Amino acid sequence: MKSNSFLPLYATNFFGTLNDNFLKTLASFTVIGWLPDERTKSAAMGVTAGALVLPYILCSPLADRLTAVWSKRSIVIAAKWAELPIMAVAIAGFALHSPWFVIGAVLLMGLQSSLYSPAKYALVRDIGGEARISTGMGGMEGVSFLGVLMGTVAGAIVADMADTTARYACLGGFAALGLVASYTVRAKEELNRALHAVNPVRYIRRAYRMAGRYDGLNAVIFMLSVFWWAAAMLQMGLLVYGKSEAGLNLDAKGTGALLCAAAVGIVFGQVIAGFVDKKRFLLGATLLAGWIAAALLAVLYFAPLSPWWFGIVLGLLAFDLGFFKLPFDAEIQKVVKGPKLNTMLAYFNQVSFLFMLAASGCYALVSWAFGPKAFLLLLAIAFLVAPFLFVFCYRPVLLCVGRWVFARRYRVEVDGLDLLCNYGNMEMCNSGIDHCEDDSKISDRKFHNSTIPQLHNSTIPQYSYLVLPNHPAMVDPMLVGVTFWKTPLRPLSDELFFHSGIVAPRVLKTLGAVPVPDLRKHRTAKGATIARGLGDIVKSTLEDGGNVIFYPSGHIQTESDHEDIGTRQLAYNMCGDLPEGVRVIGVRTRGLWGSIWSRKGRKASPSFVPTFIKSVFLWFFWSPFVPRRRVPMHIEDLTGRVKEWSNLTRLEFNRKLEQWYNAE
Repeated sequence: MKSNSFLPLYATNFFGTLNDNFLKTLASFTVIGWLPDERTKSAAMGVTAGALVLPYILCSPLADRLTAVWSKRSIVIAAKWAELPIMAVAIAGFALHSPWFVIGAVLLMGLQSSLYSPAKYALVRDIGGEARISTGMGGMEGVSFLGVLMGTVAGAIVADMADTTARYACLGGFAALGLVASYTVRAKEELNRALHAVNPVRYIRRAYRMAGRYDGLNAVIFMLSVFWWAAAMLQMGLLVYGKSEAGLNLDAKGTGALLCAAAVGIVFGQVIAGFVDKKRFLLGATLLAGWIAAALLAVLYFAPLSPWWFGIVLGLLAFDLGFFKLPFDAEIQKVVKGPKLNTMLAYFNQVSFLFMLAASGCYALVSWAFGPKAFLLLLAIAFLVAPFLFVFCYRPVLLCVGRWVFARRYRVEVDGLDLLCNYGNMEMCNSGIDHCEDDSKISDRKFHNSTIPQLHNSTIPQYSYLVLPNHPAMVDPMLVGVTFWKTPLRPLSDELFFHSGIVAPRVLKTLGAVPVPDLRKHRTAKGATIARGLGDIVKSTLEDGGNVIFYPSGHIQTESDHEDIGTRQLAYNMCGDLPEGVRVIGVRTRGLWGSIWSRKGRKASPSFVPTFIKSVFLWFFWSPFVPRRRVPMHIEDLTGRVKEWSNLTRLEFNRKLEQWYNAE
């Protein structure tokens, strides 16, 4: 096979997942039939599920250590060889009618799967490179759920209808096919020489801190774990609710068909999402996908559906969950580079299977208290709340959702965004066209479409940005932020907002904002010390390749289209000592005077919390019926001019900058 072909890895992953789920389903149905009473059967079901989950929690650190000793391809092949004797243990358990022998085989299968899981997923980048991560992960997750589907259905059918010879042939045959497929995997592997602790408690603590170095990565892993928590509850719930007389009253074959509908939906959802994610920022649709899932789960819970309609709605739910999950898988691969990817994948395995283990307890408690259908309502609440919390923890998603929200009220017309393309910032170029599309008008669309192909092959240098906007109203920082949403800008923000309510502090933390003390309260030498300290922070961020945005005036405008910087010194100091390779970008915004966020008709700035509540009310009940407010936004490179102006006095510098802001 070609070294850049995913097919061998897909085949290896498929047969491994197929055999995992075939053995687990066969063990569940068969062991339950051997046991005498309902209490013992429930305990055996829980132990069987835990046997497949527990090794991921305890052995994920060891799986990461293995990637530093052996090549990932060697680990996959060794794991496939180990699958053969494990199947022999399972066959012996079925032959002897020994429940604990069979559960022991499930435990060994979970151990084998946990030890090679990080290696097989890390091979996606090694095989396809950065550009094909979404496609590779879409295919991997698609064949995984296809394996879940076929393994679950085959296990249910064999448990009901087939003789022992067919059972043994399937167990051994699937393992042998996976072994053959593993030898065809080809990849140019990145070396991993990082050794980490194998103690699971120490490992998860260290990995959590390592993930914290990547903005929002822990939030991504948390949301993926919520998906697996939900998937585990859904699988357990359908097995019980499908066969229950108070539920759908299906036989094993009918219950397997129900699980089949879920697996088919997830397969199609993830495969299609893998192609869409290459052109669209699907993480930006997390909130929408999560709330659609919550609505469909509510339908399954409240509506009296026949088994046929229950299966159709379940399939739609699964398709939506496939779209929900795939972008998170791809994001880990995109964000984490090099050998650290192995550690993050092992850490994700550990966390997600902790959630799956917790799902068993959640399901048992909810079913005992509220009945066999109550798990659907719990899942609906989870998908209503968790995506909403995630939006406020991951900067690109927060700004992408904000971009859509503001586009319903403001018609932002951006002029000059093309200069960022000229500076080689391809993320910013693509952000206005290919990702998180909204109704805002981007005047340089023709330039983007004609120029991007040449820029990808160019050697144009990348720059850091110091963005200096005017400040017509309290809402314009949000509009500027969503306009630059693919370029991380670290804002300076009044310290008052870090202690105002719950939403504002969370948003500012996600954006990496720096608190600015109110210099009006510190007009002594302490104020000068604070100002110098802020300058050091800005300069250090720019020197490290970061981007900074702050407002030279420090307050919103008191008159229409008139910016007053006064005697403030931060912009003057920074432009006079600008680090090498930094471009100063001026942003001039119009059209916000008279907004509820402006000072028109007021003696002071509007209070944030009441204005925010009023704006939310107007967004829902007034904005849909009136024209959107037109907001022209002009972006211009001021680097040459501010360097020249910085040779003047501070007051003269401020007057020059004011003239640019106040120009027609």
